[in-house]
Amino acid sequence: MKKLLYLAACLTAVLCVFPSCDDEETYAEQKEREKNQIMDYISRNNITVIDFEDFIRDTVTDVSKNEYVLFPDNGVYMQIVRRGEGKIIPAGWKDNINARYVEVYLPTGDTLNMNRWNNNPDVFYLERKGDEYTASFKWGTMAQRYGYSVPNSWLMPLPYIKPGFLNARSAKVRMIVPHNQGTQRAASQVYPTFYEIEYSPEQYGND
Repeated sequence: MKKLLYLAACLTAVLCVFPSCDDEETYAEQKEREKNQIMDYISRNNITVIDFEDFIRDTVTDVSKNEYVLFPDNGVYMQIVRRGEGKIIPAGWKDNINARYVEVYLPTGDTLNMNRWNNNPDVFYLERKGDEYTASFKWGTMAQRYGYSVPNSWLMPLPYIKPGFLNARSAKVRMIVPHNQGTQRAASQVYPTFYEIEYSPEQYGND
């Protein structure tokens, strides 16, 4: 009898340490939850989604209609608020880009991170080889909070904007970003984010 009671106690302890699989959310369920959160955000904010094929004709999103283009390959939604008055970053570019941004936790609207009113912008070093863009943060609040890896979504606007110097001629975009195109933390915890980002090079003139 004592042996049976001992085995029952051990089994109870194991169950307490390792919860039932039924109580855990699977990755598929997390992605479905994220998808619903994004769709709810789009609906609540009266966002008009345009197809990438429509966008690519003129690479313009109509801010007055609150248009965002959906990138079907990765699920990112992007709105170009201001294209900028500089030039598209050319092939062979190797230099720094300044970024002012706000990062929002999409499900609740809470601000996660920002540098809008900091004395200095975040800076990342960018290289363009053909149509391939690679980047890493050099310093700033993103690097301090998440590390030096630049989210893929931050590089997506670059073929379509003409960033000039801060304030007067910078480019500005807004993006709805699923977890796998965001920071490493977003990817590991499976949550979507909203970004508003201004881009400007440290130096170069107009076309």
